[in-house]
Amino acid sequence: MSDQKTGLEWREGGVPVSTRFDDPYFSLGNGLAETRHVFLAGNELPARFRPGFHIAELGFGTGLNMLAALIEWRSAGIEGPLRFTSFEAFPLPADDIARALQAFPEAEAVAGPFLAQWAEGARQISLPGLEADIIIGDARETLPPWQGRADAWFLDGFSPAKNPELWDPALMAEVGRHTAPGGSFATYTAAGFVRRALEDAGFDVERRKGHGHKRHMTAGRLKHNG
Repeated sequence: MSDQKTGLEWREGGVPVSTRFDDPYFSLGNGLAETRHVFLAGNELPARFRPGFHIAELGFGTGLNMLAALIEWRSAGIEGPLRFTSFEAFPLPADDIARALQAFPEAEAVAGPFLAQWAEGARQISLPGLEADIIIGDARETLPPWQGRADAWFLDGFSPAKNPELWDPALMAEVGRHTAPGGSFATYTAAGFVRRALEDAGFDVERRKGHGHKRHMTAGRLKHNG
């Protein structure tokens, strides 16, 4: 059943699929396990966590990546909140996010306060251990003026074949420009044009083993200047 207003369709097993991009919001297998493999381990987290650590993300979706990072942050016992900034063009309603998170009891268990704030229209989320800012709009317009620089990037737009604008070389250049020294990125895709764009953006890029049935993913670190 699809909802034209939210651009969402629910497939078997409770998987939300974007009707705009014909792509699921998370892995048809275990989306939380994929988040941990790709975005956390891909950025060498939680080992790199330290006070003030800042994660940025392209594609907020259901908030699963943010919640997975928060779980690890709380487990690590780092002083102060994790900073998390996400760029999202088509925010989902709280009811749809809550329905999607039912598939992941571990994430759902910490999601309640986030969902309550989101349902009230908040896009700056404050939770124990987390200060998050979800910036609504086309990332090609909202990322360039952003004043922050991330220690780690989660590049989690829909498939590059279906959502090429979120993997545009100019946007990847902005990702590089908004990365702190020694910062990193990780993404589930191993598409050649994405890897090349990230290399051009200043990252040392490597292809790694993907999660589950996916053969490869991509991760990298910002090159040292000079």
